[in-house]
Amino acid sequence: MAKLTLNIVTPEKIVYEDVVDSVSVMTEMGEVTVLPNHVPLVANLRAGELRLKKDGEEHYLVASTGFLQVRPGNQVVILADSAERADELELAQIEEARERARKMLEEKRHGDDVAFADAAAMMERELARYRVASKRKKYRDVGGSKPGA
Repeated sequence: MAKLTLNIVTPEKIVYEDVVDSVSVMTEMGEVTVLPNHVPLVANLRAGELRLKKDGEEHYLVASTGFLQVRPGNQVVILADSAERADELELAQIEEARERARKMLEEKRHGDDVAFADAAAMMERELARYRVASKRKKYRDVGGSKPGA
């Protein structure tokens, strides 16, 4: 059965590099799931969850804005401003960052449009990180199979 070669890259590092069965990402036009033999595609990413399926297991990551590129030959490249594996996320730190982003958003609401857009993007990123970290914690707490493991 055909597989996908997936590379998730940020300006700082290669976050993920492996062969997978599928990858689901949030784009500006909605969620997209890429399977082997997908048509070539370029799409803008939105901050959100990345779900990978590999050998029957789901793995979770979170990414901010960036680009998704599906290339011929079952190659998928995700270029993101930031991306993290679910097991790297700490809920307490994310809650603090989310609160800082909320305060910044409130401060910039009636000011400079660029500063407000930056604050809104920061809030969107922290909310995405929070959703993925919360999901991971829920599975760990109930003793289920842990996403991102």
